[in-house]
Amino acid sequence: MLKSMTGFGRAVKEIEGYIITVEIRSVNHRYFEFTSRIPRQYGFLDEKLKSHINSRVARGKVECCVTIEALDTDSAEVLINKTLASAYVSALKEIADEYNLKEDFGATAISRFQDVLVVKKADEDADRIWGFVKEVANEAIDKFIEMRTVEGAKMKADIQSRGEFIIKCVEFIESRSPQTVKEYNAKLVERVHEIIGDATLDEARILQEVAIYADKVAVAEETVRLRSHIDQLNTFLCADEPVGRKMDFLVQEINRETNTIGSKANDIDIARKVVDIKAEVEKIREQIQNIE
Repeated sequence: MLKSMTGFGRAVKEIEGYIITVEIRSVNHRYFEFTSRIPRQYGFLDEKLKSHINSRVARGKVECCVTIEALDTDSAEVLINKTLASAYVSALKEIADEYNLKEDFGATAISRFQDVLVVKKADEDADRIWGFVKEVANEAIDKFIEMRTVEGAKMKADIQSRGEFIIKCVEFIESRSPQTVKEYNAKLVERVHEIIGDATLDEARILQEVAIYADKVAVAEETVRLRSHIDQLNTFLCADEPVGRKMDFLVQEINRETNTIGSKANDIDIARKVVDIKAEVEKIREQIQNIE
């Protein structure tokens, strides 16, 4: 099923004395890129979360935020970094003396400086904590993928409708192309008559010129390939695996065939359809940039 690379999922759960929150969000990216925000003491979760999320998410710039609140406060102890606190007090007193300021700082002010107060928690079982976080992460990932899938369905419908429009343009080009050869033949005969008057025409030479022109402006091979590419695009839209990069390559091929038709066509009506196709291809390309 087609998925967008943009998504968000959040889950909160209380498990055995912990309140765990996991948030996952992502934007489009060429590959899978992972960053996390995890409490320092639980840094060991980073690689585990990266591997776990990557097992279900193939592409995108993914950011995961985890908070873990321990309800059992008896297992935590707040320590004072006395050396650092003393250094801050000395520095503040020096500032007050230097600039003739009032020493109005207190314990609360000193405690707000980084690392003056240190929370020391009892040793925790890493595997046990990972089991809890993994359980919550799975809920967040489910919601995250659900959002990606909903967005993917909208993108699929849009791309399909644009593909149908391109096919209609191709049908017009296929019907119009033979007509341009007939018109060229008529104009050529008319022009020769203007030049030589009522003299006998060299029919063989006229046919030869028309054949050369017909070969020069023939776009049958390109339209056949365009149809094939659109069929392949529709197949990708229904795939159960990530196809964003494959679709990106396919759109390049569609654009290439369209450019070839534009360079061959010596007809204003075909040229207009080529412009229409290129406009749709560009819109499809923009959509594909956000497909997993």
